[in-house]
Amino acid sequence: MKRMQTILTLFVVLLLVVTFAASARADTQFNKRTVVTFSQPVEIPGQILPAGTYTIELYETFSYRHIVRIYNADRTQLIATVLAIPNQRLTPTEDTVMKFSERPGNAPDALKAWFYPGDNFGQEFVYPKQRAMELAQITHETIPAVETEPATLPELKSEAIVAETPERTEIAIAEFIPLTGRDTGTLSPIHPLPKTGSQVPLIALFGALSVSFAFVLKRFMS
Repeated sequence: MKRMQTILTLFVVLLLVVTFAASARADTQFNKRTVVTFSQPVEIPGQILPAGTYTIELYETFSYRHIVRIYNADRTQLIATVLAIPNQRLTPTEDTVMKFSERPGNAPDALKAWFYPGDNFGQEFVYPKQRAMELAQITHETIPAVETEPATLPELKSEAIVAETPERTEIAIAEFIPLTGRDTGTLSPIHPLPKTGSQVPLIALFGALSVSFAFVLKRFMS
């Protein structure tokens, strides 16, 4: 009897561990959470990040899936919330890829795009219009831009995303990169996912089912 109880207990513990692991993996797949280390300062929209380790992830919302949040290494401090547009690549890789726009002299390279392992689409960062115009001239690349770059989510309002070219012209974002589905090139008010969208209820359900199954099996074997 003790042996059977031990087996049942191990079964329940194992099932709970698997459930928690699956939940954590699902959360990571949704927000693309990634830890990166920069060996030198890096420019992002609105500021310069010192060399160091950072956590980068997508903001959890279904209304616009191209808002990137940057935290410190242990995710205890939100450093920046920046806009992005989809950037397609032909061949996904198994590793995180960070693309930069090289800068002349000793100026920090500007972060251009971030690709999560295995994804065809990455996030190309949108810069404030004035800075985008400057970067387009310096890098000889077309740079996505908005009139202003909000620093915090409550400030996000409906705003058209455009692109600044090296020829000092402004074009519609759709001319720079094809947009499909929800990606219309216009930022609308953002609404975070409700807390009820958490994996916690699912975990609790699996736990309850596991305990119930163990109890029934124990009664059946006794």
